Amino acid sequence: MFSLKALSLVLLCITLLSLGASLAQATRHNDAGAQGWATARRDASGQAPDPQRYARMAIVQVYAAPTYGWKGAVAVHPWIIYKRAGETRYTRYEVISWGSDDKVRRNRNLPDAYWYGSRPRLLVEHRGAEAEAMIPGIVAAIASYPWPQTYHAWPGPNSNTFLAHIGREVPALKLNLPANAIGKDYRSLLNPIGLPPSGRGLQVSVLGVAAVTLGAEEGFEINVLGLNLGLGFSPLQLRLPFIGGLGSDNLQKESPET
Repeated sequence: MFSLKALSLVLLCITLLSLGASLAQATRHNDAGAQGWATARRDASGQAPDPQRYARMAIVQVYAAPTYGWKGAVAVHPWIIYKRAGETRYTRYEVISWGSDDKVRRNRNLPDAYWYGSRPRLLVEHRGAEAEAMIPGIVAAIASYPWPQTYHAWPGPNSNTFLAHIGREVPALKLNLPANAIGKDYRSLLNPIGLPPSGRGLQVSVLGVAAVTLGAEEGFEINVLGLNLGLGFSPLQLRLPFIGGLGSDNLQKESPET
């Protein structure tokens, strides 16, 4: 009994420390560039390779950025871009809650744009023949997304559910959504057991409210009420709620300007 209480206390402390760190970083970001959503930065961040310079090369990238406002302290918004060999423009897909009954949007924003003031972080990149081979699967996964007209910030389906669906359908993408991608574990009650967002491993989830994940990219992760805590193996990393993780998946940490 004592051990169970001690473990519960440790987990609570880790969760509170993660929330505190995330709030502190979100506050610093907001103080550095406080602005309304209408005037917040949405220009290109300069991370996507020039599609004209690399016209002969197929490219696939996945980005994520803290969501706008207070939600940016606890969650992220992801999207995917791709171009086939011979194309000189990217195609961007994401799920957005407002503006239309159709939540899946195509080319609603610039490929690597700031997300309402937040600089995105590159999660996945594939180039050349590898990227070309997976693009048909990505297109098919987008078309087969089960909830194209439904959006719930918690527990899902939402923008993270959309990217997780693509990852499950296209394991070659090797998608590793961070722990604070709320909604990535959302699954229908009719399909509670299946692949994790990486497309390789096993996940058991009840509507994304309670879940256990063992995945090639995610490592081992437990979800309680949408809060994820776990240990990633490739690379070794502590996966945390709110802040995303200790290491490369900490999406609240600003990348250097380029």
